[in-house]
Amino acid sequence: MAAKLRKLEKAIKNAATYEEWRAACAEHDRLSGADEWKQVDHSPFYDYELIRARLSELRRARKKRDGHQLVFHLHEGLHGNLGNISNPMLYKQSKLGTKRLIEEYLDEVCTSLHFVCDNEFANLDFKKKIDFFETVGQAFGRSALMLSGGAALGLFHLGVVKALWEHDLLPKVISGSSAGSIVAAAVGTHKDDELEAKLEPENLYMTAFKYIGWTGIFKGRPILDGDHLEVCLQENIADMTFEEAYRETGLEINVTVSPYDRHQQSRLLNWRTSPHVLIRKAVLASCAVPAIFPPVTLWAKNVHGEKVPYIPTRKWVDGSVNDDLPVGRLARLYGVNHTIVSQTNPHVVPFITRDEKAPGPFNLLRTFAVRNVQLNAKLSLEVIQSRIKNNDIALLFDKAHSVAQQKYIGDINIIPPRRPSNILKIFKNPTVEDVRAFIKNGERTTWPKLDMIRNTTRISSTFTECREKLDRIEAEKLERLKLVSVK
Repeated sequence: MAAKLRKLEKAIKNAATYEEWRAACAEHDRLSGADEWKQVDHSPFYDYELIRARLSELRRARKKRDGHQLVFHLHEGLHGNLGNISNPMLYKQSKLGTKRLIEEYLDEVCTSLHFVCDNEFANLDFKKKIDFFETVGQAFGRSALMLSGGAALGLFHLGVVKALWEHDLLPKVISGSSAGSIVAAAVGTHKDDELEAKLEPENLYMTAFKYIGWTGIFKGRPILDGDHLEVCLQENIADMTFEEAYRETGLEINVTVSPYDRHQQSRLLNWRTSPHVLIRKAVLASCAVPAIFPPVTLWAKNVHGEKVPYIPTRKWVDGSVNDDLPVGRLARLYGVNHTIVSQTNPHVVPFITRDEKAPGPFNLLRTFAVRNVQLNAKLSLEVIQSRIKNNDIALLFDKAHSVAQQKYIGDINIIPPRRPSNILKIFKNPTVEDVRAFIKNGERTTWPKLDMIRNTTRISSTFTECREKLDRIEAEKLERLKLVSVK
């Protein structure tokens, strides 16, 4: 048995496609006893008794076709992590899936939501139904994909996006900082039927870095050519404003930019806060690593559709410096309360654990050490900042302070394997084969997370589907009323 399991683990590691990987994982779960573990409700990692009770309530109400009672149970009992069912530990006991009870509960919730949406009830008129899906859906929240900075290492994000998109799990809200903003913008400016071709390595233009020289750094001149990077962005990102991209694709992309001035706040650019800003310029600013690329002036379209400078007195730099993962802002703008993070920042990745385990002595010691270093760095930088008069030098310490105090992980984290050689690729133009390797690496790292992502996003996705269906019905009713009134 042990030999068979080792052979399957090798097959899992070397699988060329998702189908091969999943088949090997399914067989491993069968032989290892993980399938039996899934059938047993009990576990210390979630409140299985609560989930059992909620499941029974929903089933009874739906079988009775009691819409009022069903809506009551859904309204009272739906929470993003009810009974701790999103606990990562519930996905560490098997290669695929989790407890059958959790999956049955999620099935029943989604079935019940569609049941309410698709049927008429005497005690639940259309307006009450709309109000229910709007209110409860907003309270339940939604998921966002967050793509970090990482220069050329950010090509890993392409594989993450590809895996999520191929399995219909790509969130509608996507944020990107620095390198992540390039991927977010490339995805967010292309329609769904264009993405498959866009995500092929041969169709990506990745010559972003052109070396100028180190000698000018002490005179305020950058090391790399910003115009060369801009050409790369023009090849990969459609020429659109944030609003135009949203209307075209339905994706709500967000780009973080940091102020070049001291004491200014970072901005999260999107179709809600800055609809007329040009995405390419926003991404160029988000990629402008201080001292590496020059700071950038944003551009936008005015009321006549002409391209003009946006806040011309302000320049902007690398988005990951101040707000690599803008969780708080996404929560306020979109109701996001669940995040999927693809993290490739070279100063962050070495310190993040890839294996969510129950806290043990080593993990606790590691966490304590990392947080202690982070706190000491933050305090030291605050002291230095207060004593520096030169604005340019103080700005560097200001940005370093922002880096030290940020949180770089989310609810589900997709992190590339540690490879010391990656440090040599940060500002290197990748070949087509390099891009293909990054994409494959991103896909393979995402595959083990897909079942967890599917389960944790199922209810919010169902709310969205039902609300869109009801909106269409409402629009059709209004159109019929207009036709009747005309007659």
